[in-house]
Amino acid sequence: MGNDEPDSLAARRRVLITGAGGQLGHALGQAFADDEVLALDRVGWDVRHGRPALLLPPDLVLHAAAWTSVDAAEVAEAEADRVNVEGTARVAALGAPLVAYSSDYVFDGTKDGPYVESSEPAPLSAYGRSKLRGERAAGDRAWIVRSSWLFGETGHNFVRTMLRLGSERNEVAVVADQRGCPTYVGHLAAASRQLVDREAPFGLWHLAATGDCTWAEFAEAIFADAGLECRVRRITTAEFGAPAPRPAASILRSEKDAPELPHWRDGLRACLATLGVGRG
Repeated sequence: MGNDEPDSLAARRRVLITGAGGQLGHALGQAFADDEVLALDRVGWDVRHGRPALLLPPDLVLHAAAWTSVDAAEVAEAEADRVNVEGTARVAALGAPLVAYSSDYVFDGTKDGPYVESSEPAPLSAYGRSKLRGERAAGDRAWIVRSSWLFGETGHNFVRTMLRLGSERNEVAVVADQRGCPTYVGHLAAASRQLVDREAPFGLWHLAATGDCTWAEFAEAIFADAGLECRVRRITTAEFGAPAPRPAASILRSEKDAPELPHWRDGLRACLATLGVGRG
């Protein structure tokens, strides 16, 4: 009996998480909590530089560190590449199996129907190009997970922004001509674990919420579920005037045996419940 605990601990998988301070990294830490997790935020490892001093090599790396500012990348593409491409290459160089996270923004949004893993990428923005180059930098021992419109209880995301604006204003202008799949990071992290635990083949995987909507429809759902009396004024992408172009429709679906995520409305309700927001 005395050896049961050491044997159990010795068998635990050593999991390194990059970008652990972000919303996805935080969710991954929770989803893999029964593993031996080393969660590194930017202070622990800025992936633009070197590599961390590790006592033991990891058995698995979850690479959530990323340049995520879509608009800022338009004037700083080289800096975005330092994180999303060179940083990914440094993480891959650790030699462990890798989950690398990418984006629906690798597509141009002109396809008639959802994008699947075999769909041809054609990024419109510097950010999208950076994420596509990052996919290629992940190497051959990687699950490259594309997801979209991430939101969670922590970090900067659309849900948290709308909750703040909805409590301050009577009306918010929101883009109504972009359509995608808002994905709760808790559900994405759980699906990532399923992908790894069942030893799915390396390669591209689309993991995004079931269902789709526009940003305006998403905002209306947030206000409704949070009990906020705030109107949504629907505007066009051109009216919004963001520096970086976005795909008009970037609905991700899988043509493979990918784990299925819950509907985005379920993700929204789970997020709001964790935040203690809503009508109960």
